[in-house]
Amino acid sequence: DKENAVTIVRELVNAVDDFSTSRTGALICIERGTALNDIVETGTIIDAEISARLLENLFYEGSPLHDGAMIIGGNRIIAARCTLPITQRTDIPPQMGMRHKAAIGISEETDADVIVVSEETGSISFVKGGKVTHINNINELKLLLGASLS
Repeated sequence: DKENAVTIVRELVNAVDDFSTSRTGALICIERGTALNDIVETGTIIDAEISARLLENLFYEGSPLHDGAMIIGGNRIIAARCTLPITQRTDIPPQMGMRHKAAIGISEETDADVIVVSEETGSISFVKGGKVTHINNINELKLLLGASLS
């Protein structure tokens, strides 16, 4: 429902904003129509309500679950430390690392939306259908996620 979507967007955006500021690398995959069961099986099941605090704890550098992708679906954090397929494209700019290549890979194979935060620069990207959109301010992300989750 709409109220739920607004809460999820707020929690995600708050966490991503913090990741960007602290240069905490993050890879968040939002399940849409295509089930991501195969991807979920590569990680650790979390099954928890979406909250900025929990996302921050999971992606904290010292957390055993900070590497890999987090899968969000059905208004919940489904799993963390998941392995995503890497894109085979050769036209990816060199400043984009493995997180971006994984985000592009999963978005080419499924209809998932992916948020990437670069550990090196703190920059935020939104990836959908193999296309990377650089987020210049957090409101852009809020709009993209709002459109995506409604």
